[in-house]
Amino acid sequence: MSYFNNLPNILYQSPLPDRSSTGDLIEIKNIFRRSKLYDYLKDNVTLFNKYIIEDGDRPDTIAEELYGSSRYDFVVVLTGGIVNIHDEWPLQDYQIYDLALNKYGSEIKMNEVHHYETYEIKDSQNRQILPPNLIVDAEFKMDGSALRYGGNRFTLISQAGNTQLDDKNEYTVTTDNIARPVTNFEFEVNLNEKKRRIDLLSPNYLQIFVNDLRDVVRYSRSSSYITGTLAQTELNNLTS
Repeated sequence: MSYFNNLPNILYQSPLPDRSSTGDLIEIKNIFRRSKLYDYLKDNVTLFNKYIIEDGDRPDTIAEELYGSSRYDFVVVLTGGIVNIHDEWPLQDYQIYDLALNKYGSEIKMNEVHHYETYEIKDSQNRQILPPNLIVDAEFKMDGSALRYGGNRFTLISQAGNTQLDDKNEYTVTTDNIARPVTNFEFEVNLNEKKRRIDLLSPNYLQIFVNDLRDVVRYSRSSSYITGTLAQTELNNLTS
């Protein structure tokens, strides 16, 4: 709620049925007044700290931990680059399962292959032939080591260990396992894990950020200007 305290107000034509005239105005927060970080500030490593959102974390609990008060939850959201918290905040593990089950319809569908991701392949001179984690389909294939002169053999590198590939003209996903299958459920888990890694404003710059935010959302002079924190809308002659 403290975010809204920083927003300016606006005089709006009262929609209440007991207003005395169409000229009755009520003062409300202008929730359409928004701000965002300049992109170039994101590249300033001194302003931000890397943060991994854990299961059960919320913007207010992170604000309490980093900034000493839950009322700075809006700083977590804004500097974390989050626009829609319902879609961009990571789900807890049990929520991911429920989401995938609802999206794909059954556990069988959840465990079907969504796509394949390549393993890294290097030649005998340690040159990279195929980079890891490229998203491919089941039809993906590549030229084999037999097409290269000098007995330059290829090695597949994975977490399970290194495997020297047969000297062939061509390697494919199905015959040579040059890419691993990623299931629909694993795909959803990976998407969720990416949401856990955000950049958050360093506590050293907290007050500067809050002061600048107030300045940015202030009104500039115009026909509706009253003060820097108050403006008036056009009268719409609402009828009851």
